[in-house]
Amino acid sequence: MAKTALIVEDEIFVALDLERILEDAGFVVAAIAADAESAYRAAPGCQIAFVDVNLRDGATGPEIAERIAREHGVKVVFVTANPGQISDPGTALGYIRKPFNDEAILRAALTAAEMAPGDVPMPQDFVRWPRRD
Repeated sequence: MAKTALIVEDEIFVALDLERILEDAGFVVAAIAADAESAYRAAPGCQIAFVDVNLRDGATGPEIAERIAREHGVKVVFVTANPGQISDPGTALGYIRKPFNDEAILRAALTAAEMAPGDVPMPQDFVRWPRRD
């Protein structure tokens, strides 16, 4: 069964690039959300989310990530040019700095979906935070 992803990104060309990478890897992209309200509406049923920090409604990415992880169990990876704005990573797995490459996005998606082989090295562009279980 295909894993479902949410893209929370207000720059349409970036969002479409993420969508292409994920769909080519067999993920279903449930929605592209450009702000908090549309992200909250789209989150139910998603397993993973790629979330930018700065969106149409401001620097709401960290709040969105925390809420969709808490309320829906979504595994979050930030995709941002500004990782320094993430003061508390919360339950997010890590971040990928923009501009990103396909390999980093794919590895992050497979890791979030628990489909990645454990012995494959993590690309440098995907920075994982330690687990806080």
